[in-house]
Amino acid sequence: MGFVVGVDAGGTSTRALVLDLDGTRLGAGVAGGANPNSHPPEVAAGHVRQALTAALDGLDAAKVESGVLGMAGSSKLLSDPAVAALFEAAWAGAGLRCPMRVITDCEAAFATGTASPDGTVLVAGTGSIAARIEHHELVSTVGGYGWLLGDEGSAFWLGREAVRATLVALERDDVDDLAAAVLARAAIPDLPRRERWRRLITAANAAAPIALAGYAPLVTAHATAPSAERIIKTAVRVLADLTEAARPADARSPIVLMGSLVHANPLGTRLKLELTARTSAPVTVATEGAAGAAWLAAVKVLGPTAPRP
Repeated sequence: MGFVVGVDAGGTSTRALVLDLDGTRLGAGVAGGANPNSHPPEVAAGHVRQALTAALDGLDAAKVESGVLGMAGSSKLLSDPAVAALFEAAWAGAGLRCPMRVITDCEAAFATGTASPDGTVLVAGTGSIAARIEHHELVSTVGGYGWLLGDEGSAFWLGREAVRATLVALERDDVDDLAAAVLARAAIPDLPRRERWRRLITAANAAAPIALAGYAPLVTAHATAPSAERIIKTAVRVLADLTEAARPADARSPIVLMGSLVHANPLGTRLKLELTARTSAPVTVATEGAAGAAWLAAVKVLGPTAPRP
């Protein structure tokens, strides 16, 4: 019996999953982020190979009959032959002989949460995007412009807002628990507040922009702090609006939520409650984009009755 493989390549991590054709998990691998928009393409491709190599450890990669790469930033791979060549080399370097089918992380996430061919998916992780899915394929999106142009409600946005709130707190000499946690994470010593203000700006600008996402967990960890409460409230509204904008007003097809922020309470819990209050459609939380990608790979071999992982 042959195998199928699915990869979920995000901005922060890459996960690969190998299934046999009855849906049994045979191997899994994890590596660093593989979005070629937020990482050098050669680094991103290397992480895909690392995750695949780990997932295929002890298995005959030549027996993989179908493979799907679900990727944040897939447009860069699909539009740039040089970037595509790097990922094709990584795929082959892991021992795979089947074609590499590239889809968006939205399509993989939706397939993880439901077997329905149609509906809406919100991915809220390092970035944020909502998409309308028809026949398992993405037909339209809202958001997903990347950290520079958008990604409201994402981990990047949350982390940036945490740092901005801390700067405001220092200006007003009103440091709450979130601001204190941000200063500690940035390794800012206990100095006069204006000096801490300067050092925090310097620290934030010295790192790669995407590194601001590293401050996001502090917001939910200190959710009772006034500044964190304001950030979470805004994020929930923005993400719910993003989801609604991606679907017809009278739609009753499933909504799938995916990404690290969906699992970060209380934000994730509030987001699901907000959406269930706005619509009678089923709202599902998905946990593993690689599983959806692997299931779509199995569908290529077995059709829509392929067993769910």
